[in-house]
Amino acid sequence: MQVFSFKAYRVCFSIFLMGLFFFGALTEFSYAADGRVGFVDIQKAVLNTKEWKRGFESFKKDFSKEKKKIKAREAKIKKMLENLNKQSFVLDPELKKKKEDKFRKEKVNFERYVQDQNAEFGKIEKEMTQKILLKMMKVIQKIGKEKKFTMILEQKVVLYHDKGNDLTTLATKAYDRSNK
Repeated sequence: MQVFSFKAYRVCFSIFLMGLFFFGALTEFSYAADGRVGFVDIQKAVLNTKEWKRGFESFKKDFSKEKKKIKAREAKIKKMLENLNKQSFVLDPELKKKKEDKFRKEKVNFERYVQDQNAEFGKIEKEMTQKILLKMMKVIQKIGKEKKFTMILEQKVVLYHDKGNDLTTLATKAYDRSNK
């Protein structure tokens, strides 16, 4: 009978390491609990920056222009359909087929164009937001270092926090000062 087995040693050693890791993490956490924790509503901070507002105004103007072009093309396609429906009884079957094909092609091209424009505007908005968001993250990190915060969390992932530690407005103002 063997008193000491390698399997038992491995299990005991694994439990020892897990306990050390677990209790070590708790002691580290208790030291961190003495620090300051701040909270930021990133979306609100980004949307309230002057750079975002300027960029979004330009974006809205371009979007409105494109929307007018799309409405004009849509009206043209509706007019084609109305004319086709009115003339369908008197048209030669071959000519009717040509007009129907032309209408279908125009409609498919229009639908593709609308999808492409939606994708393009979505991409532009995402890029604009991403650019500002990256700069905002640097500003928040700088605030954290200067104000000696242990950590700054996104407000949306926290169930409750003291509003006194909300750094959203401070982050927006600091961003505007550093990115004129």
